[in-house]
Amino acid sequence: MPLIQVQLMEGRTDEQCAALIEALTEAAHTSIGAPRESVRVTLIEIPKTHFGIAGKTAKALGR
Repeated sequence: MPLIQVQLMEGRTDEQCAALIEALTEAAHTSIGAPRESVRVTLIEIPKTHFGIAGKTAKALGR
């Protein structure tokens, strides 16, 4: 059972998250032959104030 964990900055819509889950599931199925029903995907959203880029928060950089 493949488990795919993705950490990303907050701000995606529910539709974008669903599309990412679908695409990752399909990638696991296509690349390693995992049955779609066995693939698990977790999205971990990180607040922009907890995501650093070049010493500044993503929020401070307007991202």
